[in-house]
Amino acid sequence: MRNRLSRPVATVSIGAVTVTRPARLTGAALCAALALIAAVWILQDLAVLGSPADLAWYWAGDHHLPTRGRSTTSLLDPVLLAAYTATAVAALRSRHAASALAAAGTATLALRLPGLWATGSGALVTALLELALAVGLVLTAVAGRRPADDPHERQPARPRTGPAVAAGILLAAAALLLTGWELYRAGELPLEATVDRFTGGRSVVKPALAPPPAWLSATTAGLYGTAAVSCLTRARHARAFGLLAAALLTAGGLGGVARAVRYEPLPRLGDLTTVDAADVLTSVFGLLAGLAALVLLAGRDAPAAPGPHPAAAGARPPAPPRPTPPGW
Repeated sequence: MRNRLSRPVATVSIGAVTVTRPARLTGAALCAALALIAAVWILQDLAVLGSPADLAWYWAGDHHLPTRGRSTTSLLDPVLLAAYTATAVAALRSRHAASALAAAGTATLALRLPGLWATGSGALVTALLELALAVGLVLTAVAGRRPADDPHERQPARPRTGPAVAAGILLAAAALLLTGWELYRAGELPLEATVDRFTGGRSVVKPALAPPPAWLSATTAGLYGTAAVSCLTRARHARAFGLLAAALLTAGGLGGVARAVRYEPLPRLGDLTTVDAADVLTSVFGLLAGLAALVLLAGRDAPAAPGPHPAAAGARPPAPPRPTPPGW
């Protein structure tokens, strides 16, 4: 018995990873600041366009509305506003919010980077501020992580296999479709126009804060692909990246379907050219696939894996009784 119980027990230092309370509060404050910036610009555009309905149609792509000045926001801004709000709530409520903070920060960095060379002081200052806050979010998500104090604490749950794989397939298909459309446009347009679609050159007319259209497509396609891989592998960060990607996919599809309804190409789908019909059907797919991915990823997670056993966590064997029995 002496030899069996006195053997050293291997220690395992891997446990549940949490975010410290100061980091969670910092992340929530950074998300609140980003949400405030987006809300201020949205309210300004609401004053420019005059009504919420006109602003919604403008976001959907109807730029022929009478305005009192130049609009600034695009359909991306309300989506990011909702993402920042949800991330702030997650940071305040959950000790496993590192992936949500990282997703919001990474998406903001990628989507707001073209604002550094945008025209207009307001867009430039906004881009600089948002990029600084986004860097703070990513650093907070990385530096604020620590092993859980309790070795028996459950780790962040993974998404269930069926819903995660289904959402991953939908997001992967969306990434491929978006990439295909950009390659088609690059082949149809002159080289200068293609470059302008990435850099926001003179031939591109867009709201001040909106990224150039090809840049937006490349960024969102990359986000869809990253989220798809995370879902297919059932990574612990799949929910955060997947929900953000699904929200962007839903918004883009909704905007395209709204334009198709407003200008009546959807009821006349059979009369359209192959390219126009494919464009409308891509928007329909984006709307339906985005909503389906949101529902799939918002469902219940798989049962969380328990923390390591006390023996695996380095617990010492019980001390021998006193006095020691014969043969101990």
